[in-house]
Amino acid sequence: MSVTAPDDETAKVLRAWNTQAAVYDRQIAFFERIWFGGGREWLAARARGRVLEVAIGTGLNLRHYPDGVTLTGVELSPAMLAIARRRAADLGVDADLREGNAEALSLPDESFDTVVCALSLCGIPRPAAAIAEMRRVLVPGGRLLLLDHIGSTWPPVRAAQWLLERVTIRTAGEHFTRRQLPLVTAAGFEIVERERRKAGTVERIHARK
Repeated sequence: MSVTAPDDETAKVLRAWNTQAAVYDRQIAFFERIWFGGGREWLAARARGRVLEVAIGTGLNLRHYPDGVTLTGVELSPAMLAIARRRAADLGVDADLREGNAEALSLPDESFDTVVCALSLCGIPRPAAAIAEMRRVLVPGGRLLLLDHIGSTWPPVRAAQWLLERVTIRTAGEHFTRRQLPLVTAAGFEIVERERRKAGTVERIHARK
């Protein structure tokens, strides 16, 4: 799906990721080690069948998916998507990687067994709309697998996150105090597994439609 006329918030996110695409992998590497370690492996180990990765970014999950899955990836930023396509080619991963908006997926109803979204609902302008789209494209009983940074359970950390958001929301649309779990349950998913780590700032969710 081509993004031809994004609204202001989506356009801001699009500009930010297009600008950061070339340096994103270097920037995230430190946080992958100390903050999100093992999260991508956790997601991929639970992926089954026809897999859709929403907001695939530069394709950092690609190396972790098990053999036998059929992979589709959607990404808002053409610059990020170009890197993901090169990474897939380098890894020999056969994946359908396409431009698209998580809030309006150009994909059929009930067409995937698993939907994955890693470190992206924090920046999608309307995460509830994106989760509703994820549910729409999942088959009954399908798996939703999420990894994200969220608002801490420890007040001093949460206060620091709130202050950081005063900058990041304005410049890149990125939130640090969002909670994805209430949106997932409100969308009608059943929670299968849920883990919170790093003073409650990182959450892994495995849910079932």
